[in-house]
Amino acid sequence: MRNFKALPVAVMGVSLGLTGCFHTTRTVQKIQAPETFKSATVQELEQQVSERAAAMKTLSASVLLTLSTGGGKEGEVKTYTAFRGYIFVRQPADLRVILQLPVLGSRAMDMVSDGKMFTMIIPPRNKAIVGTNVVTKPSENKMENLRPPVFLDSLLIHGIEADEFVSLTESTRTLPPQPKQKFLLQEPDYDLTVMKRREGNILSPTRVIHISRVTMLPYEQDIYDDKGRVETQAVYENYQDYNGQQFPARVTISRPLDEYSLQIDVTKLTINDELMDDQFVPPKIQPGMTVQRMN
Repeated sequence: MRNFKALPVAVMGVSLGLTGCFHTTRTVQKIQAPETFKSATVQELEQQVSERAAAMKTLSASVLLTLSTGGGKEGEVKTYTAFRGYIFVRQPADLRVILQLPVLGSRAMDMVSDGKMFTMIIPPRNKAIVGTNVVTKPSENKMENLRPPVFLDSLLIHGIEADEFVSLTESTRTLPPQPKQKFLLQEPDYDLTVMKRREGNILSPTRVIHISRVTMLPYEQDIYDDKGRVETQAVYENYQDYNGQQFPARVTISRPLDEYSLQIDVTKLTINDELMDDQFVPPKIQPGMTVQRMN
């Protein structure tokens, strides 16, 4: 009977013997860890997320919004001219988004939501859209799946609810070199997974909040659909201090299933100023407008 066990041993022995004679070397960029970073327990992070959410009751922002569509499925990405506009948020669910046409400055879109329903008018197309905040049947027109919660859930990271469960894991992310530095920065982070009980012992993730251990601020949030797919991904960059609150000056919202993204650059922000009810009155649908209803 042949001794097949001897074959791997022989191959390994030959390989080790040859390593001193035959090898290749390639240069890779060096990685450096931050000099200091922080630690926290899952309870502390859960409390931090909930306290940050509770402290932000209203938001009034002047923004520059850039839309990109397409991706791997289409084989190309189109980036459109940025719109100036305004975003108003009042907790728990009031939202208004106003966009202006480039150059002209006239109103391109006005959308108001009360958390359950939304009304949107698009004056350049003489069109109005009325519908529910929740998509019950996804549209083939991917942009029609963009509903108010995409803005609300991305701009404001919600606190942990009583019926939600959390778990914590550690990870790292690699950042590009800073100016005048040659090293990639490998930054440790925390991944706080928020879950809900579906049935029996089954827990399903609803979102994952990625938190930098250098700043202890969220830099990304992944929001999942009922099938466990990433439906919305929000990336938070360039945090600034606004009235004692840290808020990102850039929020990039990606919808990987629909292949589009919205880059929101904040040019002016006011937090926790009083917003009146009349600021969230649905825009008037003018006579002659085409009305589309979406569920």
